[in-house]
Amino acid sequence: MRMYDVIERKRDGYELTDEEIDFFVTGYVNGSIPDYQASALCMAIFFQGMTARETARLTMDMMHSGDVVDLSPIPGIKVDKHSTGGVGDKTTLAVVPIVASCGVPVAKMSGRGLGHTGGTLDKLESIPGLSVDISRDDFFDIVKTCGCAVVGQTGNLVPADKRLYALRDVTATVNSVPLIASSIMSKKLAAGCDAIVLDVKCGSGAFMKTYDDAVKLAQAMVAIGEEVGRTTVALISDMDQPLGAKVGNTLEVIEACQVLRREAPVDITETCIELAANMLTLAGKGTLEACRTLARTQIANGAAFEKLCQMVEAQGGDTSVLYDYMRFDQATHTRQVRAPRSGFVYAMQTERVGTASAALGAGRETIDADIDFSAGIDLARKTGDAVAAGDVLATLFSSSEKRLDEGERILLSAYDIRDERPAPHRHFLARVDASGVELLG
Repeated sequence: MRMYDVIERKRDGYELTDEEIDFFVTGYVNGSIPDYQASALCMAIFFQGMTARETARLTMDMMHSGDVVDLSPIPGIKVDKHSTGGVGDKTTLAVVPIVASCGVPVAKMSGRGLGHTGGTLDKLESIPGLSVDISRDDFFDIVKTCGCAVVGQTGNLVPADKRLYALRDVTATVNSVPLIASSIMSKKLAAGCDAIVLDVKCGSGAFMKTYDDAVKLAQAMVAIGEEVGRTTVALISDMDQPLGAKVGNTLEVIEACQVLRREAPVDITETCIELAANMLTLAGKGTLEACRTLARTQIANGAAFEKLCQMVEAQGGDTSVLYDYMRFDQATHTRQVRAPRSGFVYAMQTERVGTASAALGAGRETIDADIDFSAGIDLARKTGDAVAAGDVLATLFSSSEKRLDEGERILLSAYDIRDERPAPHRHFLARVDASGVELLG
């Protein structure tokens, strides 16, 4: 078999065989297929697409290109949750303990932030002493005893994705549904879960800017999961404004605690309840409505917050900061950003909010860059809110006064203030499963 022929067939719109896909993934990982031929195939896929069968086969080959985690030593149905990335998305920090407090084990591997989106591991590491670099045996032990753990990837998981993503990033082939779907799902499947809940964002702060594109990606990922025997559900959620009020590592840990202590804004609280309910349903805990009630009960009785504290302690973290937020490292510089005119916040360019947070020091431009855990934004006004000239739109936090100037400039450009009030936003737009697309709201 020749790679030339595989590229040619996909270029001309033919469906690749299992053997051709196997040949490509194996050859690219072992180095016998060069970057220039791999990039040619990625470009052919970008233009010609892939069938559900092709995408599933590519996913499974990528999954098996390295280590695969076996979660069978942990009793019960293991349900994983993945978000396609957003601004202010701290849902994992609240959803994991909610689900675990209901008796469903959550063994979760998460990632770091890059660019305008935050990473769960960075947020957790803002808790003094907490470690996300845990051996697999200790990871399993924590989940067995505590019910949940959130750690970084261990071992050699999905090396094919690491190589392909780096290649796609420099060849303008990132924005391809089958390539995005196989990238996400290969990592989720390699992490050993039994079922998967996907939070697919769409809007100005998401990778998929439109609802239609988000649905296509959701359908592709659900099809992959079902093809390989993993029950998979995707929720399409709005990212035309940040989720919750806080953006930045320590600030988002605080807001996750506020969710579990019934002190957070409605949008982030209801989002966490809906995601937790879907995970609980896949774990066999009842209907969606029953599981929403169960999630709310575990928040109301304090069990979910207690579970978060148990997980933090098991991973070496100082739980005192979860009770007294002033024990976190505090930003040395703050600034209030004020509305330039009266009216309504008609829209927000959410990606710019994330970029402003990164400019303050909360994000990183390269994967190895240091971040300022205390940096970030506390939003006082979001889409739909009335403002008068001079009202506080947000408060900025940073350890560098110089960074405040850039953060303020970018954040102000994210606000679109007009005389008319916008239509109300719905956070969850649709639910996608093996049976099809269900519109929500």
